[in-house]
Amino acid sequence: MFPLIRGQTHAAIWRSSVIPPTDQIPVFGNTLTIKTPNVCQTEKKFEWNDRRKPPVPLRTDHPVMGIQSEKNFINTNAADVIMGVAKKPKPIYVDKRTGDKHDLETSGLVPKYINKKDYGVTPEYICKRNEEVKKAQEEYDNYIQENLRKAAMKRLSDEERDAVLQGLKKNWEEVHKEFQSLSVFIDSIPKKIRKQKLEEEMKQLEHDIGVLEKHKVIYIANKK
Repeated sequence: MFPLIRGQTHAAIWRSSVIPPTDQIPVFGNTLTIKTPNVCQTEKKFEWNDRRKPPVPLRTDHPVMGIQSEKNFINTNAADVIMGVAKKPKPIYVDKRTGDKHDLETSGLVPKYINKKDYGVTPEYICKRNEEVKKAQEEYDNYIQENLRKAAMKRLSDEERDAVLQGLKKNWEEVHKEFQSLSVFIDSIPKKIRKQKLEEEMKQLEHDIGVLEKHKVIYIANKK
């Protein structure tokens, strides 16, 4: 315990025993040095380049007084109003009952485009394109017609039909006669093939003869 001096508290005694005196606290770098660049500063004379305003009139200066104009401003204004064109009010529209006003020209409610001179007229580029399309369609139609004409069907006359019919019957008789001349016993592969071929020829001839006899009007395709 520290001795208690009269008029001194315990906190003061503890502080004096723990915190060293100020003269015993070391000081580190108590001076701050700043290096400044070695710049040569020269004085620059200020110059006023803007145009100066006219000087303020002196107290002794008096304005020019007593000048009167002979113009009659009342008559001039009245004539301007009478001869002038009345200013047209700007068109507006109101869309609410509270009176909100809006410009009518930019609202789209004015039929401006239908009053144009070229309104409803087909544009030139569309007419040109339609002509090109029409010309291409005509060329295509001519090409198709030419091909159809080259490959057109030809109608057989009655004489030609009868001649073809008689020729088919004659061929059938020849094939049938050859078929009747075959041997009764078909015991080899060549004989079987020959018999099948003759049967197919007879069947095809019978079909063609039936078509000619059934239809009176016959068309055939022209050979290219």
